[in-house]
Amino acid sequence: MFIPLYDVNHLKHIRAQYVTIGLIVVNFLVWAFGTVAPAGVADLAALTLGFIPAVAFEHAVLPPALDILPGELSFVTYAFVHFDFWHLASNMVFLWVFGDNVEDALGHLRFLLFYLACAAAGALFHGLINPLSEAPLIGASGAVSGIVVAYLILHPRVRLWTLVFFRIPLPLPAFIPLLLWVGQQFVMLVLDLEGMVSWGAHVGGILAGAVLVVAMRRPGVPLFDRRVIVPRAVELKDPS
Repeated sequence: MFIPLYDVNHLKHIRAQYVTIGLIVVNFLVWAFGTVAPAGVADLAALTLGFIPAVAFEHAVLPPALDILPGELSFVTYAFVHFDFWHLASNMVFLWVFGDNVEDALGHLRFLLFYLACAAAGALFHGLINPLSEAPLIGASGAVSGIVVAYLILHPRVRLWTLVFFRIPLPLPAFIPLLLWVGQQFVMLVLDLEGMVSWGAHVGGILAGAVLVVAMRRPGVPLFDRRVIVPRAVELKDPS
């Protein structure tokens, strides 16, 4: 429906979005390794690191050669594996545009925990919908969905430049494209249960993100852009 390009929303509490950048780097490194590895390694990585509902809920087992990690880790490891470059890039664009301000509102460590929790919630919701599925779920979209809804709750009125229908650049209040995007995930969950996209993982991440951002944000950080926070550095420079 749209691609986020840029938001006019400066950081207020942190110098830089170190965790957001680190997550993007790790995701790209994992993808790059899969592209240079021998043929078949990427498929094996998807089975080893991906979230497989039937395995997670003990309806099936992996071959011993692939069963090298504790099963619980697949609730988050799947979020660092991507099918191809465009799958990776689409997730990382959303993470880049929205992750910095959510990290700013939560703090570095809590943002990392938030990201992993939304990924786990996405896997869990996907698994509850498809408990017998033996297809591996991969991709960061569950975690990214949590970040998108967190940004919507924190900064709905911020101006967001978006590429609408992948062609038309428009500056819009963030709540317009983000509310449409969130609504689309719930609609597609009902209409496209057999599709290639795991709308359940998106919805699980959205539900977790909406709850966790309220509980995990810094003290004093408002919701829905209710007031403007003056950065502490600016307050200290104010001669009055």
